[in-house]
Amino acid sequence: MIWDSKVKEILLSTNSGQIGVLPNHAPIATAVDIGLLIRRLNDRWLTVALMGGFARISNNEITILGNGAEISTDIDPQEAQQTLEIAEANLSRAEGKRQAIEANLALRRARTRVEAVKVISY
Repeated sequence: MIWDSKVKEILLSTNSGQIGVLPNHAPIATAVDIGLLIRRLNDRWLTVALMGGFARISNNEITILGNGAEISTDIDPQEAQQTLEIAEANLSRAEGKRQAIEANLALRRARTRVEAVKVISY
């Protein structure tokens, strides 16, 4: 579990685009894409690198079952950048469809981690 608390708003990357979730949001179940999850707690925005999964919104609660997640403040920016560079190199060397798909997913995860540390929490 990454966090369990009340928030005022959540921005979430889904497979069909980004959605914003406010209080009294209509019930929905959706696939979550690799991307940023940004949540507003009081007057501060906090960022999480989310590695895909599923989300369910109902009765002013959101449950996210993620394949992986890291709070942006827990990510080492230098390590994230190095991982991105390695993922880019691996994609350029990928042979065959399977390696290309796996390398592309690794690249998307690495980019999301770099983006998460670049987003300024305010």
